[in-house]
Amino acid sequence: MIRFLLIALFLVIFLVLSIPVFLIEWIIGKFSPRARDISSLRIVQAGFKIIIWMSGIKLTVKGEENVPKDTAVLYIGNHRSYFDIVLTYARCPGLTGYVAKKEMLKIPLLSRWMKFLHCQFLDRSDIREGLKTILAAAEEIKNGVSIMIFPEGTRSTNESELDMLPFHEGSFKIATKTGCPIIPVAISGSSAAFEDHIPRVFPAHVTIEYGKPVYPKDLSREEQKFLGRRVQGTIAEMLKGLHSD
Repeated sequence: MIRFLLIALFLVIFLVLSIPVFLIEWIIGKFSPRARDISSLRIVQAGFKIIIWMSGIKLTVKGEENVPKDTAVLYIGNHRSYFDIVLTYARCPGLTGYVAKKEMLKIPLLSRWMKFLHCQFLDRSDIREGLKTILAAAEEIKNGVSIMIFPEGTRSTNESELDMLPFHEGSFKIATKTGCPIIPVAISGSSAAFEDHIPRVFPAHVTIEYGKPVYPKDLSREEQKFLGRRVQGTIAEMLKGLHSD
């Protein structure tokens, strides 16, 4: 319970101290939006790395060489824990916006950071608004900002992390409309840090594996229609491999 309280206290302090930082970032953005984006990215990554350290998580990362360095990508991952966001964002090599549920907009200060970081907010109850969010994410890709999405739509609470929820095919329009590479991301062990024993935070060994990129342009139209099923199958195989290590 002590770890949880310390992390919660750190988050409050971080967000409160962010208030004057927002003004500085706003001024930087007036002269160089790119400089503001990069500084915001590094500040948030530093905060997330502190949270990882405070949680006692031991992180193993595999396959980072599979992530192209010269183009924006669409990261697709399985989702079982709030820590999935903290862990993966701390590893992003460049500007990356996450697709989050619209309810996050109600959280003061945090939502401001998310906007600085090009996050998109998805209304899961409105198909039309959801499509607008996906198209906005595609525009970010065209502008050189990578996007991360968890296409299960919510955290899976199934007993086994191998038992994922179905991936929403609409999420993959971000890639088919831009032609950007898709990077499958398998996250194993993250629920052991928090969700398996809420509200306590326990040290855990988490493994993140980045798969080889999938290029929509190399697939037939029929394969593109079921791109979500294909990528989910890839992540499932990666998770099985991680479990057998």
